[in-house]
Amino acid sequence: MSADIHMEIAIKAAPKRIYDVLLNGEKFSAFTKGLPAEIDAREGGAFSCFGGHILGRTVELKRGQRIVQAWRSKTWAEGLYSIVRFELTRSGSGTTLVMDHSGVPEAELEHLTGGWTKMYWDPLKAHLA
Repeated sequence: MSADIHMEIAIKAAPKRIYDVLLNGEKFSAFTKGLPAEIDAREGGAFSCFGGHILGRTVELKRGQRIVQAWRSKTWAEGLYSIVRFELTRSGSGTTLVMDHSGVPEAELEHLTGGWTKMYWDPLKAHLA
């Protein structure tokens, strides 16, 4: 069984800046306090974040607006992927980031819901402030 996570996050930065941070290994590593990240910022490109704990491929890109990734934890069963979709929309002087994570194994739902805030949104907001 799988579940979905939906989050809407207000970030005080332009959509393009957030897009660039999420797709650049060096910038991603900087906002995660140095945790290694390798990101091929092309459709079909592979990525590895948090020192290889999160792995996947970028499925779709719309410059400065959308990132869609096939996303998995290295602890999941081989071949098991979920889909993460980031939609970035300008909102005043900042951005509303809508994240939809579908196909999450139900056993991982609580952990990942908290993890998105703790590992992504809080440090990203602090980094871009």
